[in-house]
Amino acid sequence: MRRFLIVFACLLPAVAAAQQKLLPAQSEVAFTSRQMGVPVDGRFAKFDAQVAFDPKKPESAKIAFSIDLDSVSVGDAETVREVRKPGWFDTAKFPKASFQSGAVKALGGGRFEIAGTLSIKGVARPVTVPATLVQQGPNTTATGSFTIKRLDFRIGDGDWSDVSLVANDVVVKFRLALAGVPPL
Repeated sequence: MRRFLIVFACLLPAVAAAQQKLLPAQSEVAFTSRQMGVPVDGRFAKFDAQVAFDPKKPESAKIAFSIDLDSVSVGDAETVREVRKPGWFDTAKFPKASFQSGAVKALGGGRFEIAGTLSIKGVARPVTVPATLVQQGPNTTATGSFTIKRLDFRIGDGDWSDVSLVANDVVVKFRLALAGVPPL
């Protein structure tokens, strides 16, 4: 047992060094949907990430991301109350959305493709998220956007499932500031 603890203690600094830290105040997760053809922008105020990423070894990356769905901001207070209800996010039953990476592939020029599983309202679907990394001093910013089909995740079901009222496509945009990412 003691030998195991010594080995574990020796590995701990390497594991800790591989972890990056999300800088929430410099980060943003937003989305754009369309209601009757008009763009509707929203964002989430609370989210977290656990990241272990080396741009030179993307295949070994581990990325987990969660969003507090109750922190949604879209339109006025009445709209926010509506999107928290069961027909939309159902935040009382499903307070968080999450993403877990499976594979990360380098595309060159600081661009990466992150395949993983997005879970919203108890529904898990595979997604591929493109991300561009830019180093700015000691921090790295990851930006990107991808489109989901809201009905695939039971968002806006029932009366709201008519895609002529609210489009099925929702564009998710992110800017994540990270500390501790090794240089590109």
